[in-house]
Amino acid sequence: MNYAVPVSNLEVLLDAETIAHRVRELAREISADYRDRPLRLVGILKGAWVFLGDLIRHLDLQITVDFLSIASYGNHSRSSGVVRVTKDLDESIEGLDVLVVEDILDTGHTFEYLRGVLEAHKPRSLKVVTLLDKPSRRVRPVRADYVGFAIPDVFVVGYGLDYAQQYRNLPDVRVLRPTP
Repeated sequence: MNYAVPVSNLEVLLDAETIAHRVRELAREISADYRDRPLRLVGILKGAWVFLGDLIRHLDLQITVDFLSIASYGNHSRSSGVVRVTKDLDESIEGLDVLVVEDILDTGHTFEYLRGVLEAHKPRSLKVVTLLDKPSRRVRPVRADYVGFAIPDVFVVGYGLDYAQQYRNLPDVRVLRPTP
């Protein structure tokens, strides 16, 4: 199947205004929950950087940021099931309140692996915020503490999410359907 299609043929699932509104709401919730406590955000590369960038501008907290990169999709529309760290944390998270910033929670394989990697670093607390959640695809019993949007079982791109490194620059989340 071919997924390379013109941007104009991609169906908008979540427009930029809807996303921006929800990101502000999530930031208010997170700011209230971590009031008067420093927070380390760990952005999961590459998909979550746009979401993280928008989110931090609305957090009313003392924050620091680090990044972790994990690969499980490659150039495919389904996870390979094999997860590997491609960029580790730059600084220790031991004893810190940590909020993982994810682009999408799908089967749960990647996040289950990620949680194990991060818990081994002994943070004080570990929670996750995800922009998108696909509960219908869940294979592992994982859940996010903060969820932007629950979406149906469709492959999405835009707002940082990609297919074969394309479409990350779209300001909204769009459905990418295979072409014959």
